[in-house]
Amino acid sequence: MTPAILFAFASAACLGAGVVTTQFGLRSVEPISGAAISVPAFTLLFLLLSPLLLAGEPVVWRGVPIFAAIGLVFPALLTLMTFASNRALGPVVTSTLGNLAPLFAVALAIVLLQEPLRGLQFAGLVLAVSGAVIITVTRPRDFGSWRTWALLLPLGGAVLRGVIPPIAKLGLEVWPSPLWACLIGYVMSSLVVLTVQRVRRGSFVVAAPWAGRLWFAVTGILNGLSALTLFAAVRHGPVTLVAPLVAVYPLVTVLLSAVMLRQVLITARILAGTALTVAGVALVLIG
Repeated sequence: MTPAILFAFASAACLGAGVVTTQFGLRSVEPISGAAISVPAFTLLFLLLSPLLLAGEPVVWRGVPIFAAIGLVFPALLTLMTFASNRALGPVVTSTLGNLAPLFAVALAIVLLQEPLRGLQFAGLVLAVSGAVIITVTRPRDFGSWRTWALLLPLGGAVLRGVIPPIAKLGLEVWPSPLWACLIGYVMSSLVVLTVQRVRRGSFVVAAPWAGRLWFAVTGILNGLSALTLFAAVRHGPVTLVAPLVAVYPLVTVLLSAVMLRQVLITARILAGTALTVAGVALVLIG
């Protein structure tokens, strides 16, 4: 279980850092164009390194359709849904409802993979998700104006993020290579986001300042590493263990935001949410 735990925490760290670096990119690049930079950036880097990384990794053709199907959704569709939700509801509601993803992941793992869920693990999952929600939620005035139907966007994103780990684990049982799973998925996702960019702007190339492109490239690499380590985590351990651990990424986001953006004050609410999250993780690991 130790590799799964380490990979899960690494995935959370990269995902939480990517949320922060995105804020720098958004200063000069619109969100959807940012996706057309970030996803292909990691794909290109992975392709350049693939002769070294994939040396000795055999190809199992039966697994290709599974990883390709995942790539249509993750990270491409998930990214686009998250951006649309941010536009319609704002980051507060989007992040809060997005933290429900582990609940969907664990539920699907129990049904689809017949993974067991012990009492302590369930309690830890609830505490970790509750702590993440408390850390994310801010004052009501930040919610802005929105329509009820728009709640389907972040809820849909949470469902997609929750569905990915169990489906990825099914694919990894056919072809146990997180490296190939990530590469195939990212190639497909790059095709999706570049097609969207082409339809919207008439060009595959994003017209943006170099600073914005650089920040989104960094964000893409962080998100890509998060996806790669997530696949590695579910390859080595059950989804019921991995999903709650990845859900602690808001802790990383808050810490880095306080240091890099200087827009976050460490309040009693954040401390309480952190305590709940840490307690939840401890219960998950003990269970």
